[in-house]
Amino acid sequence: MPEHFNTSDSFPSLLLTTLSLCLSLCVSVSLCVSLSVSLSLSLRYGLFEKRLFLLEEAEGGFDQFTRSYRTFGVNRMADNRLVLREWAPAAEALFLTGDFNGWDNFSHPYEKKEFGKWELCLPPKHDNSPAIEHNTKLKVVVHTKKGERLYRISPWAKYAIQSEKQVIYDWVHWDPPQPYLHIHPRPKKPQSLRIYESHVGIASPDPKVASYTNFTTNVLPRIKDLGYNCIQLMAVMEHAYYASFGYQVTSFFAASSRYGTPEELKQLIDTAHSLDIVVLLDVVHSHASQNTEDGLNSFDGSDSCFFHSPPRGEHALWGSRLFNYSSWEVLRFLLSNLRWWMEEYRFDGFRFDGVTSMMYHHHGIGSMFSGDYSEYFGLQVDEDSLVYLMTANHVLHTLYPDCITIAEDVSGMPAVCRSVAEGGLGFDYRLAMAIPDKWIQILKELADEAWDMGNIVYTLTNRRYGENCIAYAESHDQSVVGDKSLAFWLMDKEMYTNMSSLIPMTPVIDRGIQLHKMIRLLTHALGGEEGYLNFMGNEFGHPEWLDFPRKGNNESYHYARRQYNLLDTDHLRYRQLYDFDRDMNRTEDKYGWLAAPPAFVSAKHEGDKVIVFERGNVLFLLNFHPTRSQTNYRVAVASPGKYTIKLDSDEVQYGGHGRLDHNTEFFTEPQPFNERENSMLIYSPSSTLPALVCVPALVSQL
Repeated sequence: MPEHFNTSDSFPSLLLTTLSLCLSLCVSVSLCVSLSVSLSLSLRYGLFEKRLFLLEEAEGGFDQFTRSYRTFGVNRMADNRLVLREWAPAAEALFLTGDFNGWDNFSHPYEKKEFGKWELCLPPKHDNSPAIEHNTKLKVVVHTKKGERLYRISPWAKYAIQSEKQVIYDWVHWDPPQPYLHIHPRPKKPQSLRIYESHVGIASPDPKVASYTNFTTNVLPRIKDLGYNCIQLMAVMEHAYYASFGYQVTSFFAASSRYGTPEELKQLIDTAHSLDIVVLLDVVHSHASQNTEDGLNSFDGSDSCFFHSPPRGEHALWGSRLFNYSSWEVLRFLLSNLRWWMEEYRFDGFRFDGVTSMMYHHHGIGSMFSGDYSEYFGLQVDEDSLVYLMTANHVLHTLYPDCITIAEDVSGMPAVCRSVAEGGLGFDYRLAMAIPDKWIQILKELADEAWDMGNIVYTLTNRRYGENCIAYAESHDQSVVGDKSLAFWLMDKEMYTNMSSLIPMTPVIDRGIQLHKMIRLLTHALGGEEGYLNFMGNEFGHPEWLDFPRKGNNESYHYARRQYNLLDTDHLRYRQLYDFDRDMNRTEDKYGWLAAPPAFVSAKHEGDKVIVFERGNVLFLLNFHPTRSQTNYRVAVASPGKYTIKLDSDEVQYGGHGRLDHNTEFFTEPQPFNERENSMLIYSPSSTLPALVCVPALVSQL
């Protein structure tokens, strides 16, 4: 080594230079990512602005454009003329046939208009009644350029039925002489959204398809009693295949006839409004059934029309067709579809299904979504779809300021719940889909003593700040065949024999009931940002799973029902879980933690298996230790003063052991603890609590 080389001087300089280069590189990469994101958002917003400009220029604005259900399909004019209009750009000719003309395939041709549209005008009968009577069947006869004759249902059909012993749905003209008139105004948008996810067809203990009327009469009062202020209705848009859970839509403007008539659905929604409950439609604009005779697929005889041509227009896993969101007439169809459900049925908003599939050309297939921003911005993103979602949210929130929109997105796309003006998609909420997956993973893979408190808290709080999340421990996804409800994961076959309160609880039932309550409370209080969701029946620990009638189960309805009758047997412990869920919602309604800022977690103790946090001036304490109760346990609090118990999962009425005295008052001390200036001891009147039991979860209010 040369004599002039001074190691003591050079190595620090070399190290600083290296660190400087690394920092510069990090800053450069960060700036590049920021610029890329900024450019992507700016480009996206520019495309959205262009879309609005074109709507204004070509259609006079989106107000009339989104009312196209008044001009397409079948519409009765003031003088009882019927005007029919369809969009079938690849068709050679269109005819109307049905009961009204003795099913003559050629007597009533449509007139070809520009831009692929077809029009037919039917004057009234001699008695001035409409040419097509209410509740009679119709078909559009499509002649293709290949010489084929196809029988189709209008994409704008407002009612479709499946006749006995038939597979194909029939289009039925719905124009009742005395339509249902809504009486009650829409409720105001709740600050804390407590959603009861519902399926009308399974909302009965009877092994059959339940009705809108049954839901109105028997289920709405339960939802109100439970303290939910929002209903999310699944499987309302007509779908030929019942077992698709409503996600293979065939008629987008038709309320499913298997549950009853459109007027009965309107009555359901109006009754919900009278109970101050908002109603959301589970809307499916991400794809459509591949059915041709009773669906949108190949309506005009082509492989495209409303969809992209294959392979882009086909979903590889779902076996369904994918919309062409860049098409003007598809935009008309989908936006008018949203407006139709808002205006005709008075829904209060939508849960958009399959948003992840919409946003990416790969539809989320095979993508793990690590959170790297390169996954959300680039050529893999379907900008046409994003602009459609921005336009849909802009239209809905402009026309209906209290409209609620929820995105079902598993990818974590940034700005989904930011305003359109910021370059976001404009949704009000996104579903926190990682939370139920975490609970199922824990119950499947880990022993009680191996539960990781830190990991649970991380999963429940890992969300983009400023983007509202709907938290849930389980939805319909966790109950479908191949999986089972949380209660069944916890208690399994013992639910068949040991749920009676007339016999002592077995260790399995005891553990299951306590954990069921604590999992739901922790998810409710820590996981959501202004929203919480529960799938119908799971609030009382519904056993087993969901499975719709199909060939594989001999068309059985045994698992396609909700056994509300279990609540009506007083000695069964299902009622105890129901009561806890009810009082949890009522306590939230009083103290409003869902609408409060994110929680401050002061303890996630791995040895004690204890989680403590504050939210909305409410203190939550949960002990998940499988064998050890906690006595004289110090917890941190921000606000000094006296605390009392407001909700206790160990109360006897909730299936607990009643070990806490609710007259006990807890006083803080100016003793700093866990990053809070004050703390207090939580103690029990008994020196030792029983083992093998999950010690209660408490909610205390200053």
